[in-house]
Amino acid sequence: MSSSLLRAVARRGASTAFFQANSVVRTTPLVARAGVLIPMAAGIPTASQFSTTTAVRSGDHGEETFEEFTARFEKEFDGVNDVFELQRNLNNAFAYDLVPSPVVIAAALRAARRVNDFATAVRIFEGIKAKVENKGQYEQYLAELKPLREELGVPLKEDIYPEEHK
Repeated sequence: MSSSLLRAVARRGASTAFFQANSVVRTTPLVARAGVLIPMAAGIPTASQFSTTTAVRSGDHGEETFEEFTARFEKEFDGVNDVFELQRNLNNAFAYDLVPSPVVIAAALRAARRVNDFATAVRIFEGIKAKVENKGQYEQYLAELKPLREELGVPLKEDIYPEEHK
């Protein structure tokens, strides 16, 4: 049997009723691994069925400008209704090879306050600190967001644990 046929069957996820050995129809599903079909033991998923990587799909955001990125994430944070959405949007915003603008950070802080997630609000500033290129940029973010931070009552980790940041 050709390897292209095996790949086609594996891609379809067909059951093994297609394959017959000695006129006995196999009822155990097969798992494709490295071009070889391996029987799956009694319906228990094997390690080969779980992906350890994430498919990267550009979708509608293939070539977006920084302004479009800012508007998109500001809108997404304005629509946040629970902690899961907040953290998912933060992960997505910080996954790019850029630092989100202060407008996006402000929207994220307001969303954290709306869903009453103090810890995530503090962690937003840790994310900024990790993403910026130097301490000067971090200080600029802090200066820009200081009024909002004070309004929402969000301290910095450096303020909470000063002995760790000496």
